[in-house]
Amino acid sequence: MKEVKHGNIYDAIGGFETIERLVTSFYKRVGKHPDLIPIFPEDLTETARKQKLFLTQFFGGPRLYEQDRGHPMLRRRHLPFPITPTRRDAWLHCMKEALKEAEIEEPYQTVIYEKLTLTANHMMNRLD
Repeated sequence: MKEVKHGNIYDAIGGFETIERLVTSFYKRVGKHPDLIPIFPEDLTETARKQKLFLTQFFGGPRLYEQDRGHPMLRRRHLPFPITPTRRDAWLHCMKEALKEAEIEEPYQTVIYEKLTLTANHMMNRLD
């Protein structure tokens, strides 16, 4: 994994404004992806809000997710949803495109994608 040079990813990419841009770009794709639509709510407003809080904390910013929702417990929170390798790949594809659209510069784009790939692998709980 590449090294981050400026303290933490959150600050290096421009803070909450960049997280908002990323999450907006991401859920625009998720809401249209045939493999992801079945496991996401029709209205993605609350899902996107929680994702902004989580990514802020995950990338070294304020611990907003913990303040709002408690410990992330990601795997446990995602167990009710059938997350297959196909859905993991679809999620990662949407994120990769969103990272580009949000204009996150290197090496941060790659570092973020690598960290999220590890997380997505951990979330899988069913086979295709």
